[in-house]
Amino acid sequence: MHALHRFLKHANPETPVATVMLDFAVGEMAQVDFGAGPLITDRETGEVSKTWFFIMTLAWSRHQYAELVRDQSVATWLACHRHAFEWFGGVPRKVRIDNPKCAITKACYYEPTVQRAYGELALGYGFVIDPCPVADPKKKGRVEAGVKYVKGNFMPLREFHSLSHANEQLRAWVQGEAGNRIHGSTRERPLTRFATERALLQALPDIAPTCATWAKAILHPNAHVQHDYCHYSAPFRLIGQTLWLEITSDVVRIYHEHDLVAMHPRLSRKGDKSTVVDHVPPDAQAFLMRDPQWCLKQATAAGPATQAVVERMFAHRVLDHLRAVQGLLRLADTYGRSRLEAACSRALNFGSPTYRTIKQILKEGLDQQPDLLDAVVLEAPYLSGGRFSRTPADRLH
Repeated sequence: MHALHRFLKHANPETPVATVMLDFAVGEMAQVDFGAGPLITDRETGEVSKTWFFIMTLAWSRHQYAELVRDQSVATWLACHRHAFEWFGGVPRKVRIDNPKCAITKACYYEPTVQRAYGELALGYGFVIDPCPVADPKKKGRVEAGVKYVKGNFMPLREFHSLSHANEQLRAWVQGEAGNRIHGSTRERPLTRFATERALLQALPDIAPTCATWAKAILHPNAHVQHDYCHYSAPFRLIGQTLWLEITSDVVRIYHEHDLVAMHPRLSRKGDKSTVVDHVPPDAQAFLMRDPQWCLKQATAAGPATQAVVERMFAHRVLDHLRAVQGLLRLADTYGRSRLEAACSRALNFGSPTYRTIKQILKEGLDQQPDLLDAVVLEAPYLSGGRFSRTPADRLH
């Protein structure tokens, strides 16, 4: 068996894999990667959370920016780039990345599809995105080595009480131990080389570009789209259409194709809703506008009897009478406020101040009949005696 193996090895010698050392000009390239970070237990809440390292390494100087984050979302990816450029005080001309979903939506050797928000960030800062070929992370070997160095030299024997506490230690370590070590390839300190590279980075823009993320959402029949468990309204004519959401830290903009159709403040509490009344259908607008305060104001304007009826309906201890009150006030559109006031007065006299009773009074015109006589007036003939009756005094004579 051994002889056969030696024969095959001699007959088909292995061809060694050749590699090329990549050289980069000063300020030309930064390489970016994520790496698994430590588990962090919050001292106050006891919550244990998984973390990742975001690392950007300048290819010439080997100086790094490192940050611990809780996720690999698009928003986190964009924010970390901004933090890195501000840390370096400038922007490299190219940023080499792997093909993470937060940056590349469709990996391809020749023409990868860049995530929309990341493309806008690149335009804003003036760098070119340089994805590695698919499944070939060695093309960004300098940051790969940087990730290993951080995990092997920063993480051991350290305790982290929170994410902010961990990042404070990480920044101090990068500026201290990591930045002042003698690098194995350059044989120089990264911070020493960075002093030269910093002057050749592109300048930061005067106004930092907005780190917006984009998402698609369908407008539901209630004229709202949902994002991150919050609801934002858009014109009801677009119900069923797919809309684009541009999301920043404080604003959500909604686009139909290329037209801005709605803008809302960014909501943070799950289940919250932001509604523009003009976005919902007319019948829904009427319902939204005619709240109890509006109803009471309209009832007061109609008259004291109408106000009294509405107050009694709202005071019901079992049913919510908002729709009944809205219907009652709409009767003024058909019969006028004066007749509604008269009908409410009559219903109160009967002890039946309900929507159904008042509608029936108006329909039959009973509000235009004279008011009923008080019970005292009706009982007077029986209490005062008949025309020919004799009083007790008459009987004595």
